[in-house]
Amino acid sequence: MGGCFSKPKPVELKIEVVLPEKERAKEELSASAKSSPRAYPGNGTARHFHSEERLTTAHPYPSAQDYLEAAVCHFKDLENGQMREVELGWGKVLLVKEAGEFHALGHKCPHYGAPLVKGVLSRGRVRCPWHGACFNISTGDLEDFPGLDSLPKFQVKVEKEKVYVRASKQALQLQRRTKVMTKCISPSLGHSGSTNVLIVGAGAAGLVCAETLRQEGFSDRIVLCTLDRHLPYDRPKLSKSLDAQPEQLTLRPKEFFRAYGIEVLTEAQVVTVDVKNKKAVFKDGFKLEYSKLLLAPGSSPKTLSCKGKEVENVFTIRTPEDANRVVRLARGRNAVVVGAGFLGMEVAAYLSEKAHSVSVVELEETPFRRFLGERVGRTLMKMFENYRVKFYMQTEVSELRAQEGKLKEVVLKSSKVVRADVCVVGIGAVPATGFLKQSGISLDNRGFIPVNKMMQTSVPGVFAAGDAVTFPLAWRNNRRVNIPHWQMAHAQGSSLAGRVAAQNMLAQEAEIGTVPYLWTAMFGKSLRYAGYGEGFDDVIIQGDLEELKFVAFYTK
Repeated sequence: MGGCFSKPKPVELKIEVVLPEKERAKEELSASAKSSPRAYPGNGTARHFHSEERLTTAHPYPSAQDYLEAAVCHFKDLENGQMREVELGWGKVLLVKEAGEFHALGHKCPHYGAPLVKGVLSRGRVRCPWHGACFNISTGDLEDFPGLDSLPKFQVKVEKEKVYVRASKQALQLQRRTKVMTKCISPSLGHSGSTNVLIVGAGAAGLVCAETLRQEGFSDRIVLCTLDRHLPYDRPKLSKSLDAQPEQLTLRPKEFFRAYGIEVLTEAQVVTVDVKNKKAVFKDGFKLEYSKLLLAPGSSPKTLSCKGKEVENVFTIRTPEDANRVVRLARGRNAVVVGAGFLGMEVAAYLSEKAHSVSVVELEETPFRRFLGERVGRTLMKMFENYRVKFYMQTEVSELRAQEGKLKEVVLKSSKVVRADVCVVGIGAVPATGFLKQSGISLDNRGFIPVNKMMQTSVPGVFAAGDAVTFPLAWRNNRRVNIPHWQMAHAQGSSLAGRVAAQNMLAQEAEIGTVPYLWTAMFGKSLRYAGYGEGFDDVIIQGDLEELKFVAFYTK
């Protein structure tokens, strides 16, 4: 476990999936009580076509002109375990040599475009240097999150001591590959009142669950519902890039959902779930029956309870519209951020170049204290102060004062009065599970949904994933944990949980077994945190903490 501003050695992860002989759950998912047509052969191995194999609309029958082939190096240029970027006319290719074999793949991580040549190659996989996504070098398949797409895989041959790569021009330009998915063969007619799979919540977990079902050959109806007005989007970017527009954040275009028959109900709130009759009731009275249910409702931000809490221009960052409005109001004016956790500090960093002044109010002695400890937190605080961010520590907001209904001042319990034209509140969140209190699905005393390693709740056929769950962390002796920021961060935790839930809906008996991973970026510095260090007793620093080139280990 550790956090660092240098390049950490990525944690090697291994997810084991066991495919059973019985496929009862697949039969339950089919509306006709028969298993759906499969997109993979009887041995249970999914057929993942590569992008160069695909028939595109523009060129339904690819010709030789659609491909490039060239010698890219001498076969002795690469030793085993080495990677190199090579040019191939229309784009670059990542050339890998392992166990005496050459592999050629897309050179950029499809998540945020990181150069994979700077990543880590180990055991037949290459791991992204930025956020830890992991790709199989033999297939290009994404095996560990974040992200949604895999890498294109290109043909390689060695002739006369030269290494040749053959690739389609389209794949070289795209540098990403979406796995082949089954299309829905039983689409709804109008606003049908029944579905095979209902997914409540359209974050990373919900979207990955839907995509995994299609990738594994499930061809019946899938309904994904969300409180948002937008299609699923990259929520973690909101606090890192407040100016980003909804269309820049969207994870998949509307054509994708239409093509694969994944129905998305926007601005749709589930108010009750009847597990006995397998029925969800929406706020507008619409009722939807289901065979399998995934609960991924996420969390609701905590708000201030002080005097004046109803004044205008006080925000929690939950939507692109929230983020965009904060930037407009802060530009050249005074901004106050309440809370020095990850969200609050990301917002403060982004606004430091936009606002006239940025002030951070925090109850603890230093930012990130609970996660990173006092020494690391104090060093990061100095970095922020160098960028004109002012801190008011060990105090709280007692009053929000307005002028003509709009925020003008933030009054602290220390009696300090801070000028403010806009205020962002980032003081934590609570699980958005109130609608489940009478459902019969077990909740803990904090409102979280306990699940097992298969993401199964206390009710058979009902799964849960994302911010709102607690799950057994295998390498911490199955200690039950909730890791909200990793889940928020499009984390492999949330995405992997969605995939595991989908696999278990199909009776594949998969278990979640990953290492939580967090990343953030502020003032051009990258902070990465792997593991689960809550309740640490000591922090061991390697490197230069003052120069922000260090690794921190959290021990207990």
